Amino acid sequence: MRAYSMIGLQPLLWQKAPTAVVTAYAAVFSLLMAVPLANPYVQGLVAEILVMAIFAMSLDLLIGYTGLMSLGHAAFFGLGAYGTVLIGVHLGLNGWVAMAGSMLLSAVGALLIGFFCVRVTGVAFLMLTMAFAQLLYSVGVKWRDVTGGTDGMGGFQRPSLFGYSLDDGMVLYYVVLAGFIVAFWLLMRLIRSPLGSVMVGIRENEQRMRSIGYAVPRYKLLVFVVAGTMAGFAGSLYAFLNAFVSPEVLSWHFSGDGIVMVILGGTGSIAGPAVGSAVFLLLRNVVSSFNEYWLLWVGIAFVMCVMFMPTGLWGLTRKALQRRSA
Repeated sequence: MRAYSMIGLQPLLWQKAPTAVVTAYAAVFSLLMAVPLANPYVQGLVAEILVMAIFAMSLDLLIGYTGLMSLGHAAFFGLGAYGTVLIGVHLGLNGWVAMAGSMLLSAVGALLIGFFCVRVTGVAFLMLTMAFAQLLYSVGVKWRDVTGGTDGMGGFQRPSLFGYSLDDGMVLYYVVLAGFIVAFWLLMRLIRSPLGSVMVGIRENEQRMRSIGYAVPRYKLLVFVVAGTMAGFAGSLYAFLNAFVSPEVLSWHFSGDGIVMVILGGTGSIAGPAVGSAVFLLLRNVVSSFNEYWLLWVGIAFVMCVMFMPTGLWGLTRKALQRRSA
């Protein structure tokens, strides 16, 4: 609470969610649990949405809560995906061990990259994060003996869980859903913790936070590592889902997709990026099957959000639910 009291913000992170919002969460959870009853295509699409939602939520820790616009967040997603496949294929270790190792790799990568990036702000921060991501992308493309180059790398053997193989689409879906729920819960706990209020304080007035004694670079680095580790977790689930990885997941285009998801859903919320990822992937997978200009519709939706819905789709929905509760 210290950061809020010092910079004059209301403790919004501690406000109790309206009943209508809680009901909406419960309804979405019920729908997600029932997805395997649909056809395999819908099941696979929703699983991909959940993975990308974790990635977008981790990115929003930087953009929405700390005010750090990163164009290189795909680096940590890619480290998680490549780490899982490489550990599983080249070292022959169990997939769960590969997931833990890849998350550690993403955390270390975020620590090293963040050490340099948090020393700058604004456009310099954005360009520096993109430069590091493109460096890793170049490694993924050029180191063919290890990564497979532009052809990507497959052969990952999905592990089992309590005797159930993840090669079963339904089991794999529920594992991804469980991963999403855990990530969502952890991120909610984080933003409601004292660290969450410090993040918002840095976003609102970094100089004031410095003047009252906060070691802002250290807090930025901590958030950068947490966000990178969570993105690595999403990348590992991506590897579980596809049993394949390619350099595309390291490119700045992938980071750009994440930024679009965050802005579409609404920055400064955990549910917003998840909503944005769902809208983005539905536009890409559903609209593209009817119209080859699906990117045009994504652009239109993005412009509409920026111009008329500054709080994003989730912000607009939340306000409507709050009015209904009132």
